[in-house]
Amino acid sequence: MITDALRQRRLEVIRTHMDTEVTKEFDATLATFKDDSGGRPHYEIMATGQVFDGDDEVMEYYRTTRTAFPDQRHDNVRYHVADDSIVVEFDLLGTNLGEFYGLPPTGRSFRVPVVAVFFFEGERIVNERIYFDAASLVAQIGRLELLTGAAP
Repeated sequence: MITDALRQRRLEVIRTHMDTEVTKEFDATLATFKDDSGGRPHYEIMATGQVFDGDDEVMEYYRTTRTAFPDQRHDNVRYHVADDSIVVEFDLLGTNLGEFYGLPPTGRSFRVPVVAVFFFEGERIVNERIYFDAASLVAQIGRLELLTGAAP
C-alpha cells in the first residue's frame, strides 16, 4: 500500500507530464521518467503496436505527433490510483495541421477517449502504456486510407 504522500507526489508527476506535453516543454516531460537513480522514457502505443524507448525515440515521437497535431491537448481527465500505477482516462483532442504518416494535413479535428497507464518506481514513471481507438481518430481526420484494407 502506498502512502498518501507518495500518491500525491505521483499525481503531481503525471500532471507535470501531461501539462508539459501540451505546452511542448518536452525536456520537462522526459524528466518525469528520471530521478537521481536513473531512468529513461518508455512509451507503448497499444493501438499501433509502436514502442518508443529512450530520450531520442520518445523525443522523435513528440516531434512527429505535434507536427501532425500541433494543438494536441487533453480534456475530462480522471485519475485512478493503484499501488504501482496510475490509470488516467481523458479525451485527446487535436487538429491535423501537419503531415501524418506521410500524408498532407486535412485540417480536420478529432476527439478520442484514451486510457493511459503510468507505471511507477517510487516517484518516477517507468512506462506509459496508451490505449485508444486509432480507427476513430483516422476517420475523424478524414484519413480512412490509413486503415488496413481501406481503399486509397
